Amino acid sequence: MLRRADEDAASSLDPKVQWKLTAFLVAPITLLIVLNSLDRVNVSFASVRMNQDLHLSPQDYAMAAGILFVAYTSLEIPSNLILHRVGARIWLARIMITWGLLAAANCFVYDKHSLYAARLLLGAAEAGFFPGIMLYLCQWFPSRERATAITLFMIGNPVAIIFGAPLSTSLLSLGNMFGIAAWRWLFILEGLPTALLGVAALWWLTDTPEKAEWLEPDERSWLSRTIREETERKLKTSPSSVAAVFLHGPTLVLTLSKFCVLLAFYGIAFWMPQIVKAMGHLSLMQTGVVTAVPYIFAVIGSALVGRHSDRTGERRWHIAIPAFIGLVGFMVSAKAGNPIVSMVGLCLAAMCIWCSNTIFWTMPASMLTGASAAGGIALINCVGSLGGFFGPYLTGWVLSTTGKYSNAMVLLGISLALSGVLVLVVKVPEEGRFEPVG
Repeated sequence: MLRRADEDAASSLDPKVQWKLTAFLVAPITLLIVLNSLDRVNVSFASVRMNQDLHLSPQDYAMAAGILFVAYTSLEIPSNLILHRVGARIWLARIMITWGLLAAANCFVYDKHSLYAARLLLGAAEAGFFPGIMLYLCQWFPSRERATAITLFMIGNPVAIIFGAPLSTSLLSLGNMFGIAAWRWLFILEGLPTALLGVAALWWLTDTPEKAEWLEPDERSWLSRTIREETERKLKTSPSSVAAVFLHGPTLVLTLSKFCVLLAFYGIAFWMPQIVKAMGHLSLMQTGVVTAVPYIFAVIGSALVGRHSDRTGERRWHIAIPAFIGLVGFMVSAKAGNPIVSMVGLCLAAMCIWCSNTIFWTMPASMLTGASAAGGIALINCVGSLGGFFGPYLTGWVLSTTGKYSNAMVLLGISLALSGVLVLVVKVPEEGRFEPVG
């Protein structure tokens, strides 16, 4: 009878707590990822004019786009371990303030070498942001709600492109202001708001459920107990230390899978405005609007697939099937002779990349806890983010070698499909433990 009463209390608390978590946590941090994504990829919009002013070749630009991830990946694990020690509020605010200021400082670049340096510094400042948010969400959301929460947060990335694409191209269309090139204003006006939001985060971020004043005492107690019980269950299968993560088979497989999916994502993201512009010889404003279209499909698709994954409790096939369909989208875009058909293929590819990429994070969250979660999630994102270097560079190299974007898109599609194959190598039983397939 007592257990039944506890279950009834939990069922009545659950919807209220989830609503508050969405309003007080997910909505604000979604704004963070919007600004993060915009500051990271606005170089792709600036490139429409910047490349000419700085005399950048396709390979020069590809190196600048991807070199951010060299510093980013080298500092990501230490950054996440610091966050685990000092708390999310202070460390995420620090990241946002420094990256916002350095994003704005990109306006001072004057040649390819200064651009490389600026991008390296931006990557160093940003290191740990994304895995830090993933770790933060794991400390707040029960596993059965996690795919939806992660999807809502990561929707901020395509939303940044949906609104950022026309915004960025509008700024470029203004021409020089006060003797400063429009693409330099682009960096200033999109970087400084991030730093200001970082200052604000010191007040509105809450480290743990126990400190959440916006939850009622019984809600705090229920949420804390639920997260604690899940953590205790994961201790049985989680690596015992950060060092052990580097020898943990499922973590290493997921690391390689993340590399493949991010290679495909950034390989297309940093080149999307130029690819779209080349399709139909569009104006700057038209390029911005059309570039946003694939990301609209990404938002819709990932929200639907993420919710379905939570409802069914299934993870692997919700990641793998979109990856396989995404290959089809890349192939259609690469081989179609018609710009409209090619755009349809891009929309399908973008939607499938994002469906696969969002639900992916439920898998490491289900097997790692404590310091091993901090180190493991950072390791996966660290090595995976190297795809952010190789993807744009591969696209630029293929373009320089063959003169065609289509050849690069075939390779990106194959990489996306391979990420789905790797996810199927491990399985996640209902209780969240990872076991080899077969």
